[in-house]
Amino acid sequence: MEQRNSYFQMDLRADGAYIKIFPPRERGQFIRVNEMASYLNNRGCTSFDIADLNRAAFMNKETMLRVGDSDGIAIDEIMTMDISPDRMRVTCRFFPPSEGGKRMTAEEIVQDIQYQGIEVGIDQEKIAGFVEAPMYCTDYIMARGEPPVHGKDAKIIYHFSTDVNLKPKRNEDGSVDYHELGTISHVEAGQVLASMEPAEPGESGRDVFGNEIKPPPVKPQKFSYANNITLSEDGTKIFSDVTGHVSLVNGKVFVSDVYEVPADVDNSIGNIDYQGNVLVRGNVKGGFTVVAKGDIVVEGVVEDAILHAGGQIVVKRGIHGMTKGVLRAKGDVICKFIESATVIAGGYIETDSVLHSQVSASTEIRVSGKKGFITGGVIRAGCLVEAKTIGSQMGAATRIEVGMAPENKERYNEVQKNLTQVNKDVEQTKGILANYKKKIAAGEKLSADKLQYVQRLIMELKEKQNEQAMLKDEYERLHMIISQSSDARVKVRRTIYPGVTVGISDISLTMKTERSFCQLLKRQGDIVIETL
Repeated sequence: MEQRNSYFQMDLRADGAYIKIFPPRERGQFIRVNEMASYLNNRGCTSFDIADLNRAAFMNKETMLRVGDSDGIAIDEIMTMDISPDRMRVTCRFFPPSEGGKRMTAEEIVQDIQYQGIEVGIDQEKIAGFVEAPMYCTDYIMARGEPPVHGKDAKIIYHFSTDVNLKPKRNEDGSVDYHELGTISHVEAGQVLASMEPAEPGESGRDVFGNEIKPPPVKPQKFSYANNITLSEDGTKIFSDVTGHVSLVNGKVFVSDVYEVPADVDNSIGNIDYQGNVLVRGNVKGGFTVVAKGDIVVEGVVEDAILHAGGQIVVKRGIHGMTKGVLRAKGDVICKFIESATVIAGGYIETDSVLHSQVSASTEIRVSGKKGFITGGVIRAGCLVEAKTIGSQMGAATRIEVGMAPENKERYNEVQKNLTQVNKDVEQTKGILANYKKKIAAGEKLSADKLQYVQRLIMELKEKQNEQAMLKDEYERLHMIISQSSDARVKVRRTIYPGVTVGISDISLTMKTERSFCQLLKRQGDIVIETL
């Protein structure tokens, strides 16, 4: 049995006009009562109760209901038409004739549609199909507009790695291969850096009334590049002029020669401040500074030195910071080990171990080499801290914080402190002004100096109240960010020891017992510990 919607048909008898309701078949829809009521009213059949009509519509069997008097004139097949708001579809619904009434022909249906100004996409085949095998109270899309054909935006294809989040290769034993990082994109002179696929314009369409519908405009592209790069004559390719390092920063291609230090950064080299990338074949000795607009790669060890990079920092043999060493990168930091140092990354941090250090990353910190321990210090990450071991049996003071980018957390603490002080200043100033107000109300005359002092206090109060309002707004915004950090977590692949404090968003937990193979995360306002 084929699917069919419920429908109705007029039955004109000597004793009155009746409506016969046929139930749906298979998964067909029940009748629209409002549609049936409107149909009856338009034909002068008003002797019915809408509640009776509603009950009859859903009885799921053939039902007959008297709806008024009959004039004996047969009712022809009727079509209604609805045009979609975007004027791309014409939907028709049909209602059967009464006994003796006439069916519509295909030509009449087409004429009625065209009478409404429809001239595009009339479906002659579907109209013929309805005439041959009608389905009543059913939507038929009898005309469709011609949608525009979307064009293709211009596209730049880069022929070098643009992934700034490349991670080091992991060995089968879980250790990290710091010698095969693949994080620097080398380029040879004359090499194609990028090519352009030109934009392809779209084609206009038409709505059912024949009005033009223009396709969305395609987006052109333009190469953005710095020095050491040449544009081809046809403007579709860019080439490197030198052998060096290529990178993509905010959509702009940079090629720079790598500044290479063949041995250690020491007294023989001095501090380095370079506009490109820096490669140190040896160590960076204590007290020296290396600053690079691009990446810094150190083949050896960093002592109590300071490294600042506009890109990423890679230290293949780790940092012995002696509490003074600093690695600060706008990108990622990959370091064999971190000991008594400060490490700050705008991306992620990857290391084998962390000992008594201040380490923070905007995204995640993974300490998962052979040792994989975090012992002592403060570790902060935006979404994840993962290690094999956290804390120690000796109870080294260790704090792990996740759930907010470290710079936001620092600003949150700063705003909270400033707001407390401003609130105190506002209340103190209000108290002093209230005291002077009482004196004036009591008839006391103030000297010119005191009046000037009161006026100055009023101005200071307004300034403090403005500062108070701005701090409150910033505090509430940052507090909302902290509260909504639902995905932040700390993963422990082996053991977390008692005494370790874990902070997630705005709440913290100090471990009382040793736990293994678990993760800590925030659930419904509390920190919970789940087994991995």
